[in-house]
Amino acid sequence: MVFKRLLGAIGVGGPSVDTVLDGAAVVPGGVLSGRVLLRGGSTAVEVGHIGLDLLARVEAEHEQGESEGAVVFERFTVGGGFRLGAEEERDVPFGVPLPWETPVTELYGQPLGIVLGVRTEVGVAGARDTGDLDPLTVRPLPAQEAVLEALGQLGCGFRSADLEYGRIGGTGRRLPFYQEVELIPAPRYAHAVSEIELTFLASPTGLEVVLEADKRGGPFSSGQDTLTRFTVRHEDAHTLDWNSEVDGWIRQLITHRAAYGTHAAYGHEGHHGGQHDDPHRSGPGLGTAVAAGAAGLALGVVGGMVAAEVVDEIGDFFEGDEA
Repeated sequence: MVFKRLLGAIGVGGPSVDTVLDGAAVVPGGVLSGRVLLRGGSTAVEVGHIGLDLLARVEAEHEQGESEGAVVFERFTVGGGFRLGAEEERDVPFGVPLPWETPVTELYGQPLGIVLGVRTEVGVAGARDTGDLDPLTVRPLPAQEAVLEALGQLGCGFRSADLEYGRIGGTGRRLPFYQEVELIPAPRYAHAVSEIELTFLASPTGLEVVLEADKRGGPFSSGQDTLTRFTVRHEDAHTLDWNSEVDGWIRQLITHRAAYGTHAAYGHEGHHGGQHDDPHRSGPGLGTAVAAGAAGLALGVVGGMVAAEVVDEIGDFFEGDEA
């Protein structure tokens, strides 16, 4: 347990805060629970509010090139409106809903290279002060895990994952960024595409899966991608033949690319339910590929700004809490 003293708002001798999250990982749309532990300083203070910020490390492309920064993508007020006495200890429990669009940070316990955090803010003495900053681990929903596992079973390899600032057209996505998982196509698809990018758009009712193919093998540029999207329900996670389903999606993506070339328009939609031949039940699963591919992902920050609220203390994401 590491308490971080609130120095900026009321000076030395003020209260300190420690936030403890429950459990190892949560899922998109699930409940993030824990406790905010406050310890009074040398004098009593009025605690106006206790807030939690959800942050994400995001990449952005702009005229000057690429940069990275931290973006606040959700805020919650979990307490406040009380007097904290000198040396008093107070436990404030909380349970807040994660946005359905929250990125996935791990698969089968293996990190994907996505960095999320929970920052605690305490309002005291008429000012705000940030205290604890804790890593947030998000595991996939059952349907997301089924898709990722099928991709691995079909022979696709994990290359990398990141968060891109911006939105995908034609969707109701609320967050200012989206997650991309870059995959190496299985040999059976390599004649048509050299890279596949996967994006999940989760909602309370189901999952929209966006697949993007590129023949060039380099970074995608707008207007030169082939995209298809497919929808599944959460309840289908344990009922569909996912290898056949995902194989059909990739084949449809390849067909779409061949029909429209590199300038195919976004919006080609498909829906689950059809079964496909040649399920290709081979390969170790994407979990094994992630274990090998994600191990070398650097978690350091390149630096830079994005066109959203940027958090100055992004280094805390990687250096841990300070006493």
